[in-house]
Amino acid sequence: MAKILIIQGHPDGAERHLCHALADAYAEGAQDGGHSVSLLELARMDIPFLTSQKEQEEGVVGPAISEAQDLIRAADHIVFVFPLWLGEMPALLKAFFEQVARPGFAYDLGGSPLRSGLLRGKSARVVITMGMPAFVYRLYYGSHSLKAMKIGILRFVGIAPIRSTLIGMVGAKRFDGGSWLDEMLRLGRMAR
Repeated sequence: MAKILIIQGHPDGAERHLCHALADAYAEGAQDGGHSVSLLELARMDIPFLTSQKEQEEGVVGPAISEAQDLIRAADHIVFVFPLWLGEMPALLKAFFEQVARPGFAYDLGGSPLRSGLLRGKSARVVITMGMPAFVYRLYYGSHSLKAMKIGILRFVGIAPIRSTLIGMVGAKRFDGGSWLDEMLRLGRMAR
């Protein structure tokens, strides 16, 4: 049995989107598989933007970020679900990473840059929705923002392995959301 944390990174908390349905399907599959599930919905959290390196390294985190750190600390597997916006993760998710991945929690300031991660022993899945075909994102854009997230954030803090699911053509007339929900159920059952 794995402890799974799902981080819903869609910044719109006013209405439900495909990202919400995907996260719910993953959670349902995980619970069916006997895993415990926690959910963080970033749009419902107070996540201020950092404005200096000093604030990131020495500033005090607020209660919402402290609670998120506790959930991350307790998790075996973390699932990130978000839409691709202007080729990147939404600003709210980036602000969350900057707030939560603090020295002493996510990495050691005095350690080697390649081995400073303090969140070793955790795995992750990154689920990204996008309007373009996923193969275009992979081939033409080189999955650059996914690579940056995997290497510059998740691996840096020690999380591995990191798997990804890219869901393209969202909003197209022929988009088959049902098959993606089934895939999330399957992945959730396996905690992958």
